[in-house]
Amino acid sequence: MPASHHILGVILAGGRSQRFGGGDKALADLAGQSLLSRIIARFRPQVGRLVLNVNGDARRFADFGVETIADRENPELGPLSGLLAGMDWAAEHAPDTRLIATVSADVPFLPNDLVSRLDAARHDGIAIAMSAGRRHPTIGLWPLHVRQDVAVALSQRRLSIDRLASELNAVAVTFPMRNSSDQQIDPFFNINTQDDLAAARVLAQKG
Repeated sequence: MPASHHILGVILAGGRSQRFGGGDKALADLAGQSLLSRIIARFRPQVGRLVLNVNGDARRFADFGVETIADRENPELGPLSGLLAGMDWAAEHAPDTRLIATVSADVPFLPNDLVSRLDAARHDGIAIAMSAGRRHPTIGLWPLHVRQDVAVALSQRRLSIDRLASELNAVAVTFPMRNSSDQQIDPFFNINTQDDLAAARVLAQKG
């Protein structure tokens, strides 16, 4: 089982946030912190190095102290393009990397044991997160040896990251709901809309 210094963390923040109403969803405020700040705080201790996959002007993320990388493919191609960008960045800048851990930029209640649990279950392959019976393929652990599979899927415009994970026999690792006051919190509650953000603000107050 590789130590965390062999794992590159990639926060996928290259989307256009259309359902959110545009703008940078990752910069939205949640309990006095941006979504991105909360995710960095939870994710950074779990990996050896951390990069932020963004598109457009990267200077808007300069205050977060995380190196940014852009998709080499068309940014309209979604999270697989961000995953490939992370793999290629690791090959050039972090040659000791063996695994890419990915999370999306809209999951503010990310588990603190995410990477270790995925790593323990993956059996040298891919592991993706699951909660409440739902797969979360953008939250996963990907060995670098699947880089060619990712590149081929993109070249053929097979853009579903969930489909590719299934084709490569990814293990789905179930994470429990977190109890908080009188409510359970999905560890992968993701914020797609303004209504989701309002709900997350209520959950954040509960702990």
